[in-house]
Amino acid sequence: MVGLLLDIDGVLVTSWRPLPGAVEALDALERQGVPRMFLTNTTSKSRHQIAESLSACGLRVGAEEILSAARLTAEFLGAEYPGRRVWVLNKGPIAEDMSGVEIVDGPDDAPEVIVLGGAGDGFTHDAMSRVLQMMLDGIPVVAMHRSMTWSTDDGIKIDTGVYLEGLEKAAGQSIRAIGKPSPIGFRSAVEVLGMEPTSVVMVGDDLHNDVLGAQASALRGVLVRTGKFRADELDRVLADEFGPVPDHVIDSVADLPDLVASLEI
Repeated sequence: MVGLLLDIDGVLVTSWRPLPGAVEALDALERQGVPRMFLTNTTSKSRHQIAESLSACGLRVGAEEILSAARLTAEFLGAEYPGRRVWVLNKGPIAEDMSGVEIVDGPDDAPEVIVLGGAGDGFTHDAMSRVLQMMLDGIPVVAMHRSMTWSTDDGIKIDTGVYLEGLEKAAGQSIRAIGKPSPIGFRSAVEVLGMEPTSVVMVGDDLHNDVLGAQASALRGVLVRTGKFRADELDRVLADEFGPVPDHVIDSVADLPDLVASLEI
């Protein structure tokens, strides 16, 4: 049996409106009895809010089916930095997914760990400068994800990964990222499904974070030509005869039920 991990933004919805065929595809996969989880780097909403937004679109998804970068980060902090005071720099109300983490209001409240969530208005010059200074002072920084962009009705927006590369270069340090393409999220989702990684297919619009990241963790990858998909990026990957390529490429999630039905695991 095949299990599915599905990205949300750019695969099922854009700006929280369903993409063509998404509702019908999820319904068909549910009728096929395909086990599923939703693995997302979205940090603008909590898991319950994501589920409510999807349900409003006609996509029947429960909060318990969603593994968010915020929830994964909270679990990581509990294991690696238990009891530490944490400054979370993020756009979106995700406190409920960060349960068990002592969150402080800002850099003046003596944080012992810094967490960078999704990029937004809070990623100002002053805030990023404070993060850099605190990194140099020895305070650990953790990122919820390393996504470079996300897709909206207004076009592509830059995301946290753009800032991470600058901070890492300026500080001469690496920043641990928890969400995709880190193996942490893929492993956690596979464990929830109770399946072997090689039996699980990750479906996403991000060639590197979703698809090749999953394949590096022994899952299968399916790239959709929606959301942040870029044909030139795929062409460059396909032109590299020695590099990894997506296991499958489909036009949209509408084509997923037929693909899943044809897969042999």
